Amino acid sequence: MTEPPVRTPRIDDAFRIAGEHEVAGRFDEARLLLEQILAAAPDAPGPLHLLGVVAYRQGRIDEALGFMERSLRINRDQPLPCRNICEVYRALGRTGDALDAGRRAVALGPGDPLSLLNLALIHSDRLEFDDTIDCAERALRLDPKLAAAHFELAKAYLVQGDFARGWEKYEWRYRIAGAAPPIPETDRPQWDGRPLGAGRLLLIGDQGFGDVIQFARYIPWALQRCPDLVVAASPEMRPIVEQFGRFPVVDRWEQVQGFVAYCPLSGLPRLAGTRLETIPAAIPYLRADPERSGRWQQRLAALVPSGYRRIGLVWAGRPTHRNDRLRSCGLARLAPLADTPGIALISLQKGPAAGQIKQYFGRAPLLNLDPEIDDFRDTMAILDHLDLVVTVDTAIGHLAGAMGKPVWIMLAHAADWRWLLGRSDTRWYPTARLFRQSAPEDWDGVAAVVARGLRG
Repeated sequence: MTEPPVRTPRIDDAFRIAGEHEVAGRFDEARLLLEQILAAAPDAPGPLHLLGVVAYRQGRIDEALGFMERSLRINRDQPLPCRNICEVYRALGRTGDALDAGRRAVALGPGDPLSLLNLALIHSDRLEFDDTIDCAERALRLDPKLAAAHFELAKAYLVQGDFARGWEKYEWRYRIAGAAPPIPETDRPQWDGRPLGAGRLLLIGDQGFGDVIQFARYIPWALQRCPDLVVAASPEMRPIVEQFGRFPVVDRWEQVQGFVAYCPLSGLPRLAGTRLETIPAAIPYLRADPERSGRWQQRLAALVPSGYRRIGLVWAGRPTHRNDRLRSCGLARLAPLADTPGIALISLQKGPAAGQIKQYFGRAPLLNLDPEIDDFRDTMAILDHLDLVVTVDTAIGHLAGAMGKPVWIMLAHAADWRWLLGRSDTRWYPTARLFRQSAPEDWDGVAAVVARGLRG
């Protein structure tokens, strides 16, 4: 008995189903169906563009660009493809091309707030913050509840030191589509900063490790108003948070009970009314455990040649960070540092990037401590016995700064808002010195300046 013929859906039906797969995150299914469509209709702009979207969402950025550019060569008159290709150009660091595409998307769809939002993002990457603010405000006139546009305004205000407006807009960060909430659904209110009397306050160590380290300085301020405190944070942050007092620190939501209000740590600067000139900077506010510090003193004495300056080194952050491609540089890009006489490089690098040490052939000795560093307790103990830390924008920079240790932080051209604009110092960490790219992805220039600083 012969099999009945398989009925092939029409191209428009198949395209619709592929779109449903993409929205639902079924990328392999979407890709297979789109490839079948393009086998029958190679120049269909819609399927070409959607295949580019799927490739982008799977991390194949160059491939995504190829499909999207093919689509636009066929049909340049639709705002959505122009809007979407902006993010691909941004991911590749091609901000000029992103700007052109973004402006075209706005011209083709002047009533689309998302095109204006994309254009705001591009201007932010180019440090054109007046234009960022203008585009974000125009987007909000079209959609006043567009959380991502409010957040772009927050970053534009904060990076320019306008904390009064910046903190207020920063509160929109958890309303952005797809953003994980800081706490599971609750009927308890977010704290307004007023004393709670006998009520228990829940503080949440939100966002990344660096954010927790930076904003943990506000825990004493909160304790003055709410002595009954519990902090929810990831297990890695326990050695940090526990230094601020004798209160419960939990890492599972089911351990949190009886609180009457909550607040993310990153929300405390707003409640405290922090301005640029009033950033709490009682440094150090973190310290290494004396016993562990003593053990690492002996360990480093055995490892580092006598008379060498000990330079801690970190070249990459967590790869899951949304801006990791821009903030991490790779060990090979820091080769000029290794030519400095009289130094020993102490790698504090954790994660997959520590594997780059296998390809290191620099003049300065490089010690790989990754296998011996269990947690931030070890890292703090090691920092006690280094002359300087050189790091990209990671938690180690925050940690060294919070401990009052000399730290040089290497920043991307479009650096995070907390480092402000054009400054080589930071009020958040008085012992830190900032080294900025003069152009996007110019790690070679940063490495050269840092190397000169080490020799000087």
